[in-house]
Amino acid sequence: MKAATALSHLDSLESEAVHIFREVAGEFERPVILFSGGKDSIVMLHLALKAFAPAAVPFSLLHVDTGHNFPEVLEYRDRTVAEHGLRLHVASVQDYIDAGKLRERPDGTRNPLQTLPLTEKIQAERFDAVFGGGRRDEEKARAKERVFSLRDEFSAWDPRRQRPELWQLYNGRHAPGEHVRVFPLSNWTELDVWQYIEREGIELPEIYFAHKREVFARSGMWLTAGEWGGPKEGELTETRLVRYRTVGDMSCTGAVDSDATTLEDVITEIAASRLTERGATRADDKVSEAAMEDRKREGYF
Repeated sequence: MKAATALSHLDSLESEAVHIFREVAGEFERPVILFSGGKDSIVMLHLALKAFAPAAVPFSLLHVDTGHNFPEVLEYRDRTVAEHGLRLHVASVQDYIDAGKLRERPDGTRNPLQTLPLTEKIQAERFDAVFGGGRRDEEKARAKERVFSLRDEFSAWDPRRQRPELWQLYNGRHAPGEHVRVFPLSNWTELDVWQYIEREGIELPEIYFAHKREVFARSGMWLTAGEWGGPKEGELTETRLVRYRTVGDMSCTGAVDSDATTLEDVITEIAASRLTERGATRADDKVSEAAMEDRKREGYF
């Protein structure tokens, strides 16, 4: 009798994520996948496609567009949606500013402004499960999240209301108006994500690889100049060889100096790094120790 072959760590992570997607399809009526065009949401969509192949993914996508997104990422988003015949919902921060429901912040960043468009879209579309690409290795608040994380009727998160998840038994029970945030990549690390992208041959937006870009320095990061408001007077731009480790609002997402032009180069770089991608390149997470948890309690991703 032939002995069973042990799963590799990537096989195990993939199997767990596929199980979570199928579990949600069985437990909920109106799930949606948050899709920004960033590497984590791209991997999440790839896993969803695998979970239901050869059938279509039974979920639509949702993107909260800050109005300050990287053009390369928006182009990737729209091309992917068209390629797989998916439905994309867009919640626009700019629409809320134009309607007077939100005000532009003095620091110019729109990341914290995403919460209201997100939560109102969830309520308007009656989504009862919302897939997010958050991983526990990113920062402290995300490390506290269960895979199935309950949100109340105001989309608020109370860490004390989380249910135990023993033996991968997920509890999707929720009252009318409540919904569950679902994190299929909870147990992945940034290095796992990159190794999986390489193994599966997944295409990414070019900004994840080293390229020459006009940037300026602010708060220890290299930010891309653009219509969002940078650089300010006294901030000088220069052309540098950089790449991005994470994708978000241009006003608070920094590039890192890098000569990694291939997946193999990036994996080598990540394996040697002592900083998480959010700690290294996200200004909004440096506001305070509890910045992310405070936003998540209000309904943020």
